[in-house]
Amino acid sequence: MNGIAGREGVELAVVPRGTGWDFVRTYGIPRSVDDAIAVARHGSTRTIDAGRATYRRWSGREATALFANVASAGMSGAIAKRANETTKVLGGKLSYLWATFAVFARWRNTDVTVTADGETRTGRMHDVIVANGRYLGGGMMICPEAEPDDGLFDVLLIGDLTKRDLLLTLPKTYRGRHLPHPKAELLRAAEVTVTAPEPLPIELDGEQPGATPARFELLPRAIRLRVPA
Repeated sequence: MNGIAGREGVELAVVPRGTGWDFVRTYGIPRSVDDAIAVARHGSTRTIDAGRATYRRWSGREATALFANVASAGMSGAIAKRANETTKVLGGKLSYLWATFAVFARWRNTDVTVTADGETRTGRMHDVIVANGRYLGGGMMICPEAEPDDGLFDVLLIGDLTKRDLLLTLPKTYRGRHLPHPKAELLRAAEVTVTAPEPLPIELDGEQPGATPARFELLPRAIRLRVPA
């Protein structure tokens, strides 16, 4: 995706072989190899937005990368790292659930400042989710109203959750019924910056390349994607 975004006449087809299958869920792209190839050959084309992340590598150098589905900063970055370092034999959903509880047990929230199209929020947060698609973490419908071609990110600020909050809310995320929530706020914006006193791990489409400070910018209509007809 980083190589083809914005190129004229190039379309992206996906045969889902990753851990969480989160990108394809938004578009109904099938998991079966044969069915996904049929979509690639005979499906229709949907032009969707992408995101560009500017962040710090752990070495301290600035880096830039594109993402198609979801970016985030906070606990989800640590969860992505944990999930990628452990066995995937249990499948995507259970792998991410295991990583979520393992990371949450030791995670300590910090003050985070988020600016979304000039609107600023500061407070103790677990996570900042910058969503183009709807799903992350192996099937959590974290931003159920996100539209990947509307020119805006859905920006979910997840506040100072307790362990009880997590246990009660996590099952609802798989059905997209966790919002509204008293410790969450949903914004919509085309540019988002995230800063914190100490670097927070970021996540880009399931990978964990670095940390905050980070800036996420929407690239309108950057990807031509093959989807079911």
